[in-house]
Order: sequence, then structure tokens, then C-alpha cells
Amino acid sequence: MNRYGLRLLLLRLYATVMLWVVGRALVATSRVDETVRAELAPLPQGYQIQMLVMPSGPGFVVECQGDGMLARATAVKARPDLRIAFKHVAHAFLVLGFQEGTAQAFARDRMVVHGDVSDAIRLVRCLNTMESLILPRWIAQRAVKRYPRLGVREKTVKAARIYALFAKNLLLFK
Repeated sequence: MNRYGLRLLLLRLYATVMLWVVGRALVATSRVDETVRAELAPLPQGYQIQMLVMPSGPGFVVECQGDGMLARATAVKARPDLRIAFKHVAHAFLVLGFQEGTAQAFARDRMVVHGDVSDAIRLVRCLNTMESLILPRWIAQRAVKRYPRLGVREKTVKAARIYALFAKNLLLFK
């Protein structure tokens, strides 16, 4: 295997792990944070959101519960209602490696959206909130367009609850 092939393999492995984590963390955040629930509340029950690396790379699919909460999809539709795809694994690495924000990646045409763009923007706001809560400030500021005002206590309590739900998810293998 040459250097390029090894690099692509490592990027794909990183993207696989990070999308696995992001999908589960997004579900946990929807259960903990009221702003995320408010963002997702208008989406109907059964609305599926997929985020992946093109053409058939790693990704996740979550489903709206109708009350602003998400769950991992058990039965994936042939065409999810909203599909956000990174055009290349290197583009996914830039976003998932916190070198570039999601909004920047959209602006630089590194991602493609199939579905309602307003719902994609809604999802990006949810991802930004999640990143702001679970990541240290110095990392989150690189990943989000605008870092929200969060009190230390609020951020710590919500992050602990998100990590606890994430860990529970790992232990139950859901």
C-alpha cells in the first residue's frame, strides 16, 4: 500500500469513528438541551436525517421522535428526508477534526444537501450547540461559527449528562 492509500485508509477510519460518535452524541444532546429540542420540534415524527461521506462511506442516521428528540434509526428509509454528505473523506476530516466549521464546509462546497436546506441549517445549529457543550471551549471555537454564552456550571452539567447518556448507550450496545 502506498502513502496515499494509507492516508485515505486512516482518514476513513477517523471519519468512521467520529461520525459514529457524533450520531450518538447528537441523540444524547437532544435529550439534554432544550435549545436543540426547540430546533428539532417542528420536524415530524419519523423524519430521518443522514450524515455520511460519499459515495458509500461511513455515516449515521437519526430519526425524529416528534417532540424535538432524536433516536438512532432502526430501519433506514431508502431516501432519508435530509441527507448531508461530505464529497470526500478529506473534507469530512477537516470538519470532524475541528479544522473547519460546518458552515465553512458548506460555503466551500465540501458538502452536499439532499432535502430541505432550512432543515439542514437547523441541523447545523444543533451540531454547533452539541459541539459547544461537549468540547473544550478552545476546540469548539474552531468548529462553530459563533460560540454561545454558556456559564461554566451550565456547560459542565449538560456535558456531564450528555457524556453519561453516551456511555449508557455504549454499555447497552444500542
